Amino acid sequence: MQTPFAAAIAQLCDEKGISKDKVIETIKAAIRAAYKKDYGTRDMNVDVDLDDNSGNATVFAVKTVVKVVENDEIEMSVKDAKKYKPSASVGDEIRIDVTPAGYGRIAAQSAKQVIIQRIQEAERDVMYEIFKDRENELINSLVHRVDGDYVYVNLDSKITTNLPREEQIPGERYFSGQRLKLYLDKVIKTTKGPQLLISRRHKMLVQKLMELEIPEVKSGLVIVKGIAREAGVRCKIAVSSSDPKIDPIGSCVGQKGVRVQSVMDELNNERIDIIQYSENPENYIRAALSPAKISQILLDTSARRASVYVVTDQRPLAIGKQGQNVRLASILTGWELDIKDLNELAEKDIPKKSVETIAELAIDKGIVAKLESAGLTQVGQLKGLGEKDIVGLEGITDDEAKVLVEAVKNA
Repeated sequence: MQTPFAAAIAQLCDEKGISKDKVIETIKAAIRAAYKKDYGTRDMNVDVDLDDNSGNATVFAVKTVVKVVENDEIEMSVKDAKKYKPSASVGDEIRIDVTPAGYGRIAAQSAKQVIIQRIQEAERDVMYEIFKDRENELINSLVHRVDGDYVYVNLDSKITTNLPREEQIPGERYFSGQRLKLYLDKVIKTTKGPQLLISRRHKMLVQKLMELEIPEVKSGLVIVKGIAREAGVRCKIAVSSSDPKIDPIGSCVGQKGVRVQSVMDELNNERIDIIQYSENPENYIRAALSPAKISQILLDTSARRASVYVVTDQRPLAIGKQGQNVRLASILTGWELDIKDLNELAEKDIPKKSVETIAELAIDKGIVAKLESAGLTQVGQLKGLGEKDIVGLEGITDDEAKVLVEAVKNA
C-alpha cells in the first residue's frame, strides 16, 4: 500500500511534470540545508538518506580520514575513524549518523520553504526545456483562474503561467475553464528563472490562426505579406498567391466567409479585412484603404509619403473611426498617408502620364503610319533626333518633321 509520503511525491511529479528523482533530490537538499542551519555549521559536509516510501530521513556527517586534522568539521584522524570503521585508512570517507531525535517533524518545518522554492525552480526548468524550441508557435491553453487583471492559464503541458494585461485583447472577458489560443513570442531566461512571453494581442497570432484554418496559407500557396492590427477591433491582412490559378482573397475568406469567420470568432469577433498585395505602391495603397474609393494618389518616393485624394463623401470612410482605417493602412503599406479632399488637388499637381509609344503622341495619324512603316514605334527611338534626321523618312515633309520633334520634346 502506498504511504501518504509516496502518494504526495507521485502527485507532485504528475502535476508539475517533474521527475521523481528530481523531487527526492530537492527534498534531500532542503533537509541538508535545514540541518546545517539548526544543528551544524555551514562548513559541514552533510549527506542525507531518504526513504522515498516512508519519508524517513537519516542525516550523516561526512568526514575524510587524514593523518593530521586541520578542520574537524570535515576531517578526522585514523584513530577516531576506526571507532566507526575498523579498516579505515587515510583518504576514506566516514559517514556518522547525526540524526537528532524527532528530526522528521522538525526537518519538515525547517525545510518546507526551501522545498517549495526548489520545486518552483525545478518547475521553471521543466517549463524552459518544454518550450525553448516552440517560439513563434500557436499554444493551446485553459484559463486556470482570473484575479482582477491577472489571468492565469494552464498551457498544453500543464504548465501554469500568467497572461499579462498588456498582452490581453482589450474588452475580452476571461473565465475559469475557458479555452484560449495564445501566441508564444519568446522564451527568455531571467534572474527569476525562464519566462514565457505569451500574447493574445500579437499580430502573428492572426497569421498562426490563418495557417490553422486555411490550408492554402499553411502550404504556402497563399502568402501573408503583411498584417496591421489593433487587437479586439480591426485587422488588415495583405495576401498574395504563388500560383496564378489561386485567388488568395477567396481562399482566405472561404465559402460564405466561413474561413475568415473562424479566425474572427477566436479573436473575440475582431473585424478582419483581407486585401490583395501589390508590388506597385499606388495599387497597394488603394487596396489598403478599402472600402474607400480613391480618386488620385501622388507619391513622394524619397520620403515614402503619399497624398491620397478622395471625393468629399469618401473622406470619412478613408480615414475611418478615430483614424483607424488610414492608420492601419499606413502600418500595412509602410507609407505615411495624407487623406485630402479632391477639391484641393490643383491641375499642376497631377503628374503627366509618360508616353512610350509613337501612337500615343499628339500628332496626325498619317505621320504615325509613315514612322511605323520605317520601323519606328517607340518614342525612345526618336529621342535626340533633329528635323533634318527625320525629313525624308518614308516621305515625311519638313512641316511634319517639325511637328514630330516638338511632340517628342513634350512627351
